[in-house]
Amino acid sequence: MMNKDPYHEEHDDIRELLRKFENLKAGRAQGFLYEDAFERIVDHFDEQDDIVHAMEAVDIGLEQYPYSSSLIIKKADLLIASRKYREALEYLDRAAAFDNTDIDIYILRTDAYLALDEQEKAVELLEEAIGFFEGEERINLLFELSDVYDDYEEFDKIFDCLKLILEYEPNNEEALYKICFWTDFTGRNEESIRIHQAIIDEYPYNELAWFNLAAAYQSLKLYEKSIDAYKYAIVINEKFDFAYRNMADAFIRIRRYRDAIEALQKVVELARPEDVIYEAIGHCYDKISYYAMARLYYRKASHLNQDDAKLYYNIALTYMNEQSWGKAVKYLETALKISRLNRDFNLAMGDCQKHLGNIEEAIRHYRVIVDVKPKAISGWEALIRCLYEAGYMEEAEAYISQAFQYLGKKPVLAYYRSAVYFAMGQTKEGLLQLQGALAESPALVRKFISLDPAHLQVPAVAELLAQSRRMRKP
Repeated sequence: MMNKDPYHEEHDDIRELLRKFENLKAGRAQGFLYEDAFERIVDHFDEQDDIVHAMEAVDIGLEQYPYSSSLIIKKADLLIASRKYREALEYLDRAAAFDNTDIDIYILRTDAYLALDEQEKAVELLEEAIGFFEGEERINLLFELSDVYDDYEEFDKIFDCLKLILEYEPNNEEALYKICFWTDFTGRNEESIRIHQAIIDEYPYNELAWFNLAAAYQSLKLYEKSIDAYKYAIVINEKFDFAYRNMADAFIRIRRYRDAIEALQKVVELARPEDVIYEAIGHCYDKISYYAMARLYYRKASHLNQDDAKLYYNIALTYMNEQSWGKAVKYLETALKISRLNRDFNLAMGDCQKHLGNIEEAIRHYRVIVDVKPKAISGWEALIRCLYEAGYMEEAEAYISQAFQYLGKKPVLAYYRSAVYFAMGQTKEGLLQLQGALAESPALVRKFISLDPAHLQVPAVAELLAQSRRMRKP
């Protein structure tokens, strides 16, 4: 004969208890219930979110068992759920008079104090209670105290609570997970390293301790040590995808892009597809000039996140690196549909259109940049250079004047104005501008030369540059 299903057995049992409870309420003789039966009935209604009937059951239970600390505690719990916090505290005082060793009394008091915005009382209560309890109960109170400190924004004290938990129970997973976050948040990385090294000395196969040690090294930019620690975590648990993920970031920081790709590929194998992982793989291929592979992964990322304009921009940059301007334009158009005023997108589109000979289009995009952020020099430079290279000298001069109004006397603008004057045949004005710019910032003369190397063939320019070099020699 098969055993009865425990679930159905329990279900039948609670139905029988509820039947007896109804008989008790109706005053029938067969309605007697023991104390633990009332507890189960209250729990049943509570689990059904039926506070009204749960409260009715606990009140009837307390009529029969007025000294039951467990029923008094359940009454307090229901009062807290009903937002009657002061009344709940009175019931908890009654419960403590019968049995002050029940940890639920302290946890519920804490909840009530927090709801009343009396954090100081909650902290004082828990700090006192921690000394009364041992083992798992002490651990639970420390977690409770850490949550209070979180509400109170005492973040260093959260770290202290988790540190204590790990002293009592070094393999506590919840504490290990949480302390990793709070180490990063509080910046207590050196301390975290000491804590986790001590745990590893005692428990060398604790993968979370190795992971946390690696994360602390990573925060201190000790990337090689970080990578070594992540490798130990992976040896212990070869499916530890977060270790591979963080290790890949460390590899990227020290420009070991091929190693980063290998680690990120493991993340792809172990976890569900994520656009950020595909984007990171694309970035690594981009850095080692494998542009076709970079595009493949940027496209994979864009399929998962079609609203991320930066992914289309990244694809465009790979084409620009290959001087495939027309193909780059197609992706930049998509990026600009999502973010029309983005400076980087407009700058890239301006560069592509310039290389394709579409000067008016290039100018239009460069103008967007200076309109959006007129105090940034890069947009003005791109616009002025485009106008100069297209032979639009009067327009270039006009924009140089506008740029001076927004940026003040930037030497680079004087260099550009000098070049424009030379191109317009105004040699004297050009030399004066060049002389002033050389006096202000001789290093930026490269901007003047790169705009038009032919200026070096002008004897007066060559003499002025030679004179500037002589003056700078010690």
